[in-house]
Amino acid sequence: MLTWYAWLILTPDTSPYRYQQTATGKAGEFPELELDAWPDLAIHQYDIRVEETEQPVAQAWFGQHANQQILLNWKNLAGEQLLALDQKASELSTLAAAIDKHAPRDALLLGWWDTSRQLALLTGRDVLFHTPLHQPLIIPQAWQTHEQAIRAYEDQQAGIAADPQEQQLFQRFTQSLVNPLTEGLDELRQLAGTRDTYLVVHVSDLYKLGLLYPDKFGVAYKHYRMTGNLHGMISHLKTEMGTRGYYTYTLQSLSDDLIRAFFLIDEASANTLLAKLLPFTSQPSPLERTTPQLIYQQGGYWVYRITEKALEQRQPTAAPYEAGQEHMTDSTLPADQVQ
Repeated sequence: MLTWYAWLILTPDTSPYRYQQTATGKAGEFPELELDAWPDLAIHQYDIRVEETEQPVAQAWFGQHANQQILLNWKNLAGEQLLALDQKASELSTLAAAIDKHAPRDALLLGWWDTSRQLALLTGRDVLFHTPLHQPLIIPQAWQTHEQAIRAYEDQQAGIAADPQEQQLFQRFTQSLVNPLTEGLDELRQLAGTRDTYLVVHVSDLYKLGLLYPDKFGVAYKHYRMTGNLHGMISHLKTEMGTRGYYTYTLQSLSDDLIRAFFLIDEASANTLLAKLLPFTSQPSPLERTTPQLIYQQGGYWVYRITEKALEQRQPTAAPYEAGQEHMTDSTLPADQVQ
């Protein structure tokens, strides 16, 4: 028994899944990523496999930067969310192209750690989070005992480990998102300092924030097929809210025929900073908000300019943003495709 116990302690745990590379090449060879503005970016495509299944449970596309790999797109093929949430590839590339075109070169982009790494790669702008922080770690309950092994394996895949100082900063960042609007913005501005700072949030951040702070931010999600009957789908959403006792909802388009609905379970969750920055049915549109100033929207991304200095210098706009309208100053991103 002592021998068995010693083996158990000394034998390292292993990840319950593995990355299997299926293709590599330039971004121009992967049209599904819609990275037309970065045709020479090195891309590595992987299947994510587990031993007990014949088919991959997910697919991943990484961009190569020096010795690091940065996840640019993820496609879940199983019924349960795993490691990352999928979204339209065009959202990231369109956002990055707009930032690269219009944001000052010395601007700070403030967003979730994975979004930060993606935008740093594609735009060259500074971010607070350069390393893979794996917060939250999105894995099935059955894999919880392998958490440390999974983190180590993800660090190996990325080519760099999480930075402890960035982990502390990221905790401050996420805590600000679950605080009320004014308090949360003040905390974000303290993180940003005096730099011209753009806050980038995505609808899928709701789910990740709920995993980090389940006692402060209650969120649920459900997928719906688009059948052409919009009123019928809305009726299903309202029925789901009434049955579950949810407070409000917002939508994320995943494809032409699939959407993901995010539900907040109570009013306290709806009064957090992150909820106020996204378009929920229980509150006025972010387009009507004056602080912070919305300057760009693309798909599930919403971009705000948050630094006090920038807000004081900004000239008031002549008219509210409309779908397809572009409105910018020399250092302001355009409002585009607002929905």
